[in-house]
Amino acid sequence: MKILLISDIHGNYPALEAVARAATPLACDHVLNCGDSLVYAPFANETLDWLRRHQVFTIRGNTDDRVIKLLKGKQFKKPSKAEKRIMYTSTAAVLSPENQTFLLELKKKKLLRLGQTFIGLFHGSPDDHEEFLGADTPEKRFKELAKETNCEVVVTGHSHSPYHRYVNGVHFINPGSVGRMFDGCPDASYAILELAHGRISVRHHRCPYDVEAVAKALRDHQLPPIYEEMFRTGRKLGL
Repeated sequence: MKILLISDIHGNYPALEAVARAATPLACDHVLNCGDSLVYAPFANETLDWLRRHQVFTIRGNTDDRVIKLLKGKQFKKPSKAEKRIMYTSTAAVLSPENQTFLLELKKKKLLRLGQTFIGLFHGSPDDHEEFLGADTPEKRFKELAKETNCEVVVTGHSHSPYHRYVNGVHFINPGSVGRMFDGCPDASYAILELAHGRISVRHHRCPYDVEAVAKALRDHQLPPIYEEMFRTGRKLGL
């Protein structure tokens, strides 16, 4: 069984399309998504339409949470800067009724059994929705998390940091960010999880996408130009 692992799309549908094309020859049986599907690139409906159309196992992330608050008529304190807040308000304003319903129904975690393997999906970590787990996270922390889970595979997002750590019988995996990598390379990041004959293996991949299509869409929607540079450079904003 082959499983496409994705996370942190951030509304970047051109990047999601590129990942889907790259993964097509692998004939994956399932797609798992660890949240932050929205905000920062202006393709909210296209992104959620794709997730719904392909019946992706999806949870919500912290950027999705803020959009949900807006849909419920609530406000959020952070981010406070106008350049960031507009990315949330503009996303909430364009969502179709179907995608509003889809987003509102998403949970913070999902536990699955695929074949004989128990898999947990979390945005930050099993403990904290916004915890950053990365390749350089101390093994002690992974040991703590391994004690608390019954899953053989724990898939997370949030840090945009691709890794695979095997600690105390648990595979901890982050596929990186489809739509907004921070390592100086704008290419989309994803992973392929393979379950075969009792063995679990993971391969991380990168693929280019049409960054200029995202930049043009940002201009067309009159969104802050600082985001064009963010997508072009693959670097985090200094806001």
